[in-house]
This record gives sequence, structure tokens and C-alpha cells, in this order.
Amino acid sequence: MKTKFQDLNLSNYFLFAAAAEDEETSRLLVETLLGIEVGRVKVHIEHSILYNSDFRSLRLDIFMSDEVEVRYNMEMENEGREALPQRSRFHQAEMDVMSLGPGQSMSELKPVYVVFICTFDPFGRGRYRYTFENRCVEEDFPLEDGATRVFLSTKGKNHAEVPEELVNLLYYIEDSTESCVSRTNDAVVRKLHERVQELKRSRTWEGRYMMFEELLLEHERKGIKQGLEQGREEGLEQGLEKGREQGIEQGREEATARILRLIKEMTIAGEADQILRLEQEPEFLVAMIEKYHL
Repeated sequence: MKTKFQDLNLSNYFLFAAAAEDEETSRLLVETLLGIEVGRVKVHIEHSILYNSDFRSLRLDIFMSDEVEVRYNMEMENEGREALPQRSRFHQAEMDVMSLGPGQSMSELKPVYVVFICTFDPFGRGRYRYTFENRCVEEDFPLEDGATRVFLSTKGKNHAEVPEELVNLLYYIEDSTESCVSRTNDAVVRKLHERVQELKRSRTWEGRYMMFEELLLEHERKGIKQGLEQGREEGLEQGLEKGREQGIEQGREEATARILRLIKEMTIAGEADQILRLEQEPEFLVAMIEKYHL
């Protein structure tokens, strides 16, 4: 059953991205989750989840107050998917490629943070935060290539070894309620909750969420059907299950990419005020898809 927009936790991809579009919210998230100071923050909206084909990633280009550019890629993970370390490697490589223009030297690569916020323990060691940097194996000194990968877990147990603010924020991400705010009595959590409540009161954001959910569900159903057909052709029960899983994933990814490209094109064209009609008027959705050749 689909969760109502007002009942979402910050662990939801859509709500997390919507909240992080606010620059002060992004600053609070980065500083608290990573334990660093970032100063003045600038979020590039075109790199947010709402225009990202993965629908799980939130890329934030953040500029520090000392004018040193640092890039952050944040990904909310609610399922224990395989190969998270490899995914972090891929994201880092993607960010590096995007950060260099033609003719730029490798020495101009900016520091990057790849961050996974998990509602499970990705390594099973009971930590709230796992931080990885490249180091020399033989003599244990840092490579200092500017790349840091961080995995956060809401299921950590080493409370005494991390800041109280980090624990409170991770609790709130999984339980974004007034009762959690009252229990933690944390200033950062309170500010984040104010932002979340503001979003949940917005009919515009609620409409966008409903549109995404409905359209993704429709394409997911198509993906299931395609997957079952593929499985039947294989003639094995195992093939059916495999086909079903592949169909769901393929259908969701294709639907997400198409919808987000449409919203981006409409926003660029100055038609953002018409986005809500996509969910309310199927004919309008079809017309816009044809208009932007999607």
C-alpha cells in the first residue's frame, strides 16, 4: 500500500531530495552526517534527485566559504542491495569525469564525498558511520587523492564513539515524527523537522509525489508483465522469478528516467506550473511526452 505523503520519513528518496533542495537544510545534513564544517552552501538544483535517472541519488555541488569547491553525492539506501562498495566507486568515477572540463589538468580535480545513508548496517559491524579513504597498505599513510566514501547506518550501536548529533539525525531520518523530535531534543533535528513539515503542508509537493508514485506504479506493472513473459519463455520457475525481478527494476528505471526528463524539460521551458497536470490529466501527459519527443 502506498504511503501517504504526510506519513513519509526522511528516508524516503523523494522527501529527502525535496528537503535537501533548501541550502540551509543541505548544510545541516552534510555537517552533521560527516562531522565537518562546510560554511556557505550552494546547491545546484539540476543535480538533485528530481532530475536524476537513478531516482535514488542526490548529487549536491556545494561550495565552501573559503571558495574551495567540494562535491557531495548522497544516496539514500532502504534496501540491502549488493555491491554498495562498487556503487560508491562508480559514483566517484562519474563525479570525477563530470568535474573536469576539456583541457583541464588532473591536478584540478576537486575533493569529493560519496555518501550512502542506509537504513540497515551495510557492513554488519554495528557502526553508525564507516569512512573510507585510499591509503598505502605497506606503510599506512594516506594517498591524499581528495576522495572520501562514507557509509552511514541508522542501525548503529557504537553510540559512545560518535557525536550525539549524528545519532539523533540518523534516528530522525528513519522516524521523522514530532515524537522523535521531542525525544532527541536536538536543535538540528528540530530545524530539519520544520523543513519537512513545511514540505508536507505544500499541496504542490504532495501533488508531485502522487504523480511520481502513480506513474512509477504503472510502469512497474508493465515491467512485471514483461518479466513474467520472459520467465515463461525460459520455462522454469526460477526463470519466472528472475524475469519478474528484472522486469520490475527495468520498468521502474525506464519510467523514472522518462518522467524526470519530462519534468526537467518542462521546467527549463518555463512550464513548471503545469507539472501537476501530468498526474491529473492523462491526455496532457501524453501530449507533453510527444511535445518533448520522449
